[in-house]
Amino acid sequence: MLGATLGTLRGRVTGQRVLPSTGSAGRTEISFEISGTLGGVKVTMLGTYWSVVRSGGTLYGECPNQGVVMTASGQTATWTGAGMGHFTGKGSAVSFRGAIYVDGGGPKLARLTRMAIVYEWEVAADGSAEARFMEWK
Repeated sequence: MLGATLGTLRGRVTGQRVLPSTGSAGRTEISFEISGTLGGVKVTMLGTYWSVVRSGGTLYGECPNQGVVMTASGQTATWTGAGMGHFTGKGSAVSFRGAIYVDGGGPKLARLTRMAIVYEWEVAADGSAEARFMEWK
């Protein structure tokens, strides 16, 4: 069951590159920076994830320990996550749903380390990005 909404972060994709394919599927790597409030704390989140096109046109993506969340006071934590998505039909715009898990950090981020956090990730054709986060109870 979904619990409390933890926040919405906005920003942009900061880089993209095509990776060697695995089998017949193309792989891409995407880096981003988003900011906002997460669990009542103002944060900036950085991440790099890869995604692969699956049969039927769906996307599967992972951020394998390549994410950082930072508070304005300098507390940092890492995060990992995965999700499923699809192209929206507007250029390279995508829509993903999945979960992330936070590790480490100081007292301001400690609450996030004790939960599964589900997300909705939207990237527009112009590279602007928005992530909405909810607690999964």
